[in-house]
Amino acid sequence: MGKTKISNLFANGSSHYILPKSNTIRQTLVDRPSSHKDRFPFSLFGLFRRFIPSRKVDGGSKTEDEQKVYSWLYTLAQTDKNLVFEYVRSTERGLSFREAERRLRENGPNVPLEYSFPRWWSLLWNALFHPFNIILIILSVMSFIARDSPNGFIMLVLVFISVTLRFYQEYSSSKAAMKLSEFVKCPIKVQRCAGRVVQKELIVQVDHRDVVPGDIVIFEPGDLFPGDIRLLSSKQLVVSQASLTGESWTTDKASDIREDYNTPLLDLKNICFMGTNVVSGTGTGLVVSTGSKTYMSTMFSKVGKKKPPDDFEKGLRWIFYLIISVMLVVVTILFVVNYLTSLNLTQSVIFAISVASVLNPQMLPLIINTCLAKGALAMAKDRCIVKSLTSIRDMGSMDILCIDKTGSLTMNHAVMVNHLDYRGLPQEKVLRYAFLNSYFKTDQKYPLDDAILAFVYSNGFRFRPSLWRKIDEIPFDFIRRRVSVILETEDRHSKFFGRFMVTKGALLEVLKVCSFIENFEQDEISPFSFDDYQRILNLSEDISNEGLRILGVAIRKLEMEHLSDYFRLHVTLQTQTCETSNGSKREDEDIEKDMVFLGLITFFDPPKDTAKQALWRLCEKGVKAKVLTGDSLSLTTRVCREVGISTDHVITGPELELLDQDTFHETVKRATVLARLTPIQKLHVVQSLQTVGNHVVGFLGDGVNDSLALDAANVSISVDSGVAIAKDMADIILLEKDLNVLVAGVEHGRFTFGNTMKYVKMSVIANLGSVISLLIATLIFKYEPLTSTQLLTQNFIYSVGQIAIAWDKMDEEYVKTPHKSSERGLSMFILWNGSVCTLCDVATLMLLWFYYKAYTDVTQKFFHSAWFIEGVLLQTFIIHLIRTEKIPFMQEVASWPVIFSTVLTSAIGIALPFTPIGKVMGFSLLPLSYFGFLFILFLGYFIVGHVVKRLYILVYKRWL
Repeated sequence: MGKTKISNLFANGSSHYILPKSNTIRQTLVDRPSSHKDRFPFSLFGLFRRFIPSRKVDGGSKTEDEQKVYSWLYTLAQTDKNLVFEYVRSTERGLSFREAERRLRENGPNVPLEYSFPRWWSLLWNALFHPFNIILIILSVMSFIARDSPNGFIMLVLVFISVTLRFYQEYSSSKAAMKLSEFVKCPIKVQRCAGRVVQKELIVQVDHRDVVPGDIVIFEPGDLFPGDIRLLSSKQLVVSQASLTGESWTTDKASDIREDYNTPLLDLKNICFMGTNVVSGTGTGLVVSTGSKTYMSTMFSKVGKKKPPDDFEKGLRWIFYLIISVMLVVVTILFVVNYLTSLNLTQSVIFAISVASVLNPQMLPLIINTCLAKGALAMAKDRCIVKSLTSIRDMGSMDILCIDKTGSLTMNHAVMVNHLDYRGLPQEKVLRYAFLNSYFKTDQKYPLDDAILAFVYSNGFRFRPSLWRKIDEIPFDFIRRRVSVILETEDRHSKFFGRFMVTKGALLEVLKVCSFIENFEQDEISPFSFDDYQRILNLSEDISNEGLRILGVAIRKLEMEHLSDYFRLHVTLQTQTCETSNGSKREDEDIEKDMVFLGLITFFDPPKDTAKQALWRLCEKGVKAKVLTGDSLSLTTRVCREVGISTDHVITGPELELLDQDTFHETVKRATVLARLTPIQKLHVVQSLQTVGNHVVGFLGDGVNDSLALDAANVSISVDSGVAIAKDMADIILLEKDLNVLVAGVEHGRFTFGNTMKYVKMSVIANLGSVISLLIATLIFKYEPLTSTQLLTQNFIYSVGQIAIAWDKMDEEYVKTPHKSSERGLSMFILWNGSVCTLCDVATLMLLWFYYKAYTDVTQKFFHSAWFIEGVLLQTFIIHLIRTEKIPFMQEVASWPVIFSTVLTSAIGIALPFTPIGKVMGFSLLPLSYFGFLFILFLGYFIVGHVVKRLYILVYKRWL
């Protein structure tokens, strides 16, 4: 391994080294403390800031921890490999076992994220203390104290249902982050040194959790890198970074390279990252970062952060504060007035609790969960598994869908497009030899070979491979990046008679071995000139800009003397190394020389047939698509054009890195295609759209590199074939990777959101209107408008009837656009429409006072009966006024469950005073004239309500 260049590692003439106690370089680059971090004033200010919500997004800028990791890795990438040992306080022999144990204790286990499960009682506590649950619990306790057990029991049942559902969802989702530490779990070969006097280098296997900075690891094909690594040696090393970038293509790595700051981090050739894996080749590397200091940790440290509440949750919180405020004022007044009138404390308390119960939308948790469960069942029929019920509602509000290109828009497999000569014209001879190369190669079959064979067979070409015989093969390697087969045919009647070497591979590597070029136009072979070379490069650049992949094809006709040279060289090559330890090529003469360049084979990952239609349908519903991918810009742009996504505004990840915050947010807002993004950049894009753009964002992804964006998105969507981490992070899992399924999901989400908003707005308006009317009636009549039993019975009848809203239908116009809840919109809606309910109740009071003279103690039963029926009917018919912006029963009719519920609830409410139960409850019979008045009253209610509705829509341009 060579002599160490660190003199201070060896002391007192002993070979046993003593590591320095500190390292100023690493402290400066990685562990630099903040000068204000530990001061009391700043800590106190930080404590107060925890209670202040922040909407700031860093955009393209890096956090302090990210900047430390970037600086550390760039410093090592620019340093000669023989000097990097000093940075991590190691030697070329590796660490001793004792030192490795000490570092493991100091640094902790080598996992990118330390995640501890919240205790089950903590989750239960959070689920229990929901604002509406608190109201219901308090009212239930008060009901039991006042000996009103039935109402108290009903409210406790509602609390139990709500808490159980929320606890189950949060407990299931809390396990997702633990998957992150599992996907790098594997044994690692580490070089350690042992011995007191004479140290020996030993190769041992340790668990990836026990790897520490300073370890030297040995890797081969299939191995995962256990940390961020600076390469010490490499031999034909090819690495897959798909877990970090999402790109399906591999990248070459080399140890003898010194990078600079202009190279994007993930493109550094001498740095390998935790979680990536070796595709081919071997090598050794020095572990420079583990655990929370790796690049991967900058990704996963953001996983599991609590999302800010969405607009719907904010609206519910506002309703909670409104109800509490009204409850404290109105219920207190009612209690005082009732007590001063009746001088009965128990009766006054029970009446106040009953009014508070009426004011609280008791069925809200049940209605919300019923709507969501109904939506989940509907989506299950469309082959969607819904893990988080609230995501269905968010999908209805979603107005931007961020999708990855590979597999979402494309088929995720290569299809051959054309076979061209150096002028860009199709030539069958190019296809023939490319086919023979793919047909006879046996060392490794790649997807591109299958694409060539499929193209030939599906287009009816008859190249008759049975007439050819394979002599030998020079397999593909990642240094030559080409494969050659030697074939011969004895068909003397064919112009292809003889022995040929057929080579296919990366264009530049094929051009290196070509001395001639076939001119198909003049049917001759001419020397390979510089103009020909430049023409081919220009052609390949144009093709690459169209998003196509390219392979070059060349041949050489072999004579017997060439074959004897080949066999002599082939035996030599089998005993020699294709690449030296420092990465230089062998100097031996190669049989792949003086070849004739035939042309190019082009490939494409085609878009799905359903993608364009699905994106168009999403656009019609107001959902804009943005493509966030780690693939190249040219390829992504080509696919986007074919599926109908605008490519006028495109940008890449390295370009985003250079932008300041304001420019970053503006660029993200305009861009429709964002390519070569890192996982952290995907996260920043999603957060920018959410906070600065105020959008409801959905994200469709299936890889580890998508986990951050999935965790941050309002609606996270993965597929059944995705990796475990992506599925754990996702709210919705598609059993079919088809965007048309998402269109159906958006429709179900809007039905769910619309029906939920119907109940929220209707219940708040009706309940507030009823309580205000009760206050007015109590102040005027000086006695209870309804007894506590009558009030709770009335509330129970229409509350049960409102459950049918979950099965209602929505206007077609409503489903066409996304909708969001807003606190201001809800307050204005209540202010405009709540007065209509109160007006209807006041009209009933005026009739009972002036026409029926029901203002004495003798007429209390009559007043109770009349007010009871009017209240039940008003709370029942308000559904039809609120549910649509059209004229109810004329332009739009509700679904049959809602109609049936309306008829049944109305019939029960009208019939109850005429039954024996009604007599027990203190009701009396009503004259037919009162029902005639109710008919006129509700006719006027619908007319006035619709006029107010039209004025509201005219001002605010929306209804629900």
